[in-house]
Amino acid sequence: MTFIETRGNDGVKPAEVTFSQAILSPSASFGGLYVPKKLPTLDFDFFKAHSNSHYKELCKALFEKFDVDIAEVDLNAALDRYDAFDDPNDPVPLKKVEDDAFVSELWHGPTRAFKDMALQPFGYILSKLAEKRKEHYLIMAATSGDTGPATLETFKNASNVKVACLYPGGGTSDVQRLQMVTEEANNEKVIGINGDFDDAQTALKSLLASDSFKAKLQESNTQLSAANSVNFGRIIFQIIYHVHSYLELVKRGEISLGETVYLVVPSGNFGNALGGYYAKKMGLPVEKILISSNINNILTDLITKGEYDLTCKSLIQTTSPAMDILKSSNVERILFDKFGSSRTKQLMDDLAENGKYKLTHEELEILREDFDATFSSDEEGKEVIAEYAKKGYIMDPHTATCFKAYKNLRKKSLKTIIYSTAEWTKFSPTVCEALGREVERDLDALKWISEKFNVPVPKMIAELFEKQIVHKTVIDKEKIEEEILKFI
Repeated sequence: MTFIETRGNDGVKPAEVTFSQAILSPSASFGGLYVPKKLPTLDFDFFKAHSNSHYKELCKALFEKFDVDIAEVDLNAALDRYDAFDDPNDPVPLKKVEDDAFVSELWHGPTRAFKDMALQPFGYILSKLAEKRKEHYLIMAATSGDTGPATLETFKNASNVKVACLYPGGGTSDVQRLQMVTEEANNEKVIGINGDFDDAQTALKSLLASDSFKAKLQESNTQLSAANSVNFGRIIFQIIYHVHSYLELVKRGEISLGETVYLVVPSGNFGNALGGYYAKKMGLPVEKILISSNINNILTDLITKGEYDLTCKSLIQTTSPAMDILKSSNVERILFDKFGSSRTKQLMDDLAENGKYKLTHEELEILREDFDATFSSDEEGKEVIAEYAKKGYIMDPHTATCFKAYKNLRKKSLKTIIYSTAEWTKFSPTVCEALGREVERDLDALKWISEKFNVPVPKMIAELFEKQIVHKTVIDKEKIEEEILKFI
């Protein structure tokens, strides 16, 4: 498989690249992204053959379909990282919460968020590529709360790799922040910025595209890559769990093979939703992908009105901070797939120059063939948390946004897969408040919820509060490049 660019080629970069090239150097021409030249097809026989496959077997089968240039021994070693999840035989549990609704829990890895599903194996693959090529890489990550901890976890003490992780100061939960600032690996630097996630991601994209920054890194024999979902190495692993969750419903007899389902995805940067879209396009029987947002509802405006307008919005901090995003990177890959590189470049240029773009009526209709969207307020999310806690299911505030989409957007009575992107322990004060108890400290919230609802607090979360703060840097966004070069 080869990869091409969402905004077309500039005549300088190669017109097509391999998978390994795309993940090592993820910045494409004109600031665009890499996408597969052609997606593989998954037919009925494929799904039937893997209806009882272990998660790792399914991963291998899908990688074979993608035909990427990764050695089988390296892929196998990367997938072995799922063995460290809560249950190696079931790394992505599917929980029934309604007769027609099932929660796919993507957070049973080391940092208790869905980013582990992609970053655990991806981190191994990237560092192994660097080692084989005898090259050294700076991996940059911008985080709204979950990418950062997962990136730091997968790359800690890896050979030939250093990591610079940018997070918005005051824009994450306490647990998310502690997961980053207590990381002790010598090859990692965590930098808080006075700004929001969009500032962090804009800085990351700017540095990825900066020839002068790359030249300065080269002086230290270092090349540049990224761990955000701008990197397709993340996306390929985010396709797999959509296929797995569907097959799990077949395995349990909840649906028959070929029956369509709804996917409900809480979305900020759209990587999780993109994985579902690619799975649908490859052949997974999906009726529609329902996008749930918080009140930073830029994606709802795009999917319901065809408008992407940053000029009339400012980022609002919510109780679902991983979705506090206005500049959603992976939407670009959808635009490319629907409308081609020329139109995508035009729309992205409009966004950069004017802070907005608008789809035509025909383009909006095409987008809505696969997507619908809504959003939830913090209060609506808390009501959902309280409602399902009474039924014995504790969820985090990001997962809670999905239930409005589940209840209001489905046009057919089909089984529905809801994606849970983080464990409740990462947002325990919010969950506690939703359950009628005000607490000031995360530790008190964790203890109260654990005892009252008989749910465990994982060791890796409980131990955070006793660890030493290692990374204390918080700077203005203009000083990011200087801080990173100092670290290198």
